[in-house]
Amino acid sequence: MTDTPAGPATQPSESPGMTYVPEAFELVEIQPESTVSRTVLKAEGVRVVLFGFDAGQVLTEHTAAMPVVLHTVRGHLRVTADGRTVDLMPGDLLHLRTREPHAVEAVAPSILSLTMVDARRS
Repeated sequence: MTDTPAGPATQPSESPGMTYVPEAFELVEIQPESTVSRTVLKAEGVRVVLFGFDAGQVLTEHTAAMPVVLHTVRGHLRVTADGRTVDLMPGDLLHLRTREPHAVEAVAPSILSLTMVDARRS
């Protein structure tokens, strides 16, 4: 997995009370036989990371130190957690509690938005 650099055309805009990221879902591309990621937003109590998965790519079982929300932007992802497997299609959301072991598999080339919520900083 690689973290792709920021592009010049779509830089976040920040002011004291607001962070705006234009065309956020266009900031990561699917690379052949790879999983790529890019942090597109860091703000008070939240961080958003976009992932681009080629078909067949897998994030093996892992945990997050905070609650997360997975949002399928494009493609078809299969997530295994809490003894269940869920197929996530575009527009689907999945919440996972802190430290819930989970794995993600790209059934098709896919874009995933991962939102990490840090309640201590909200």
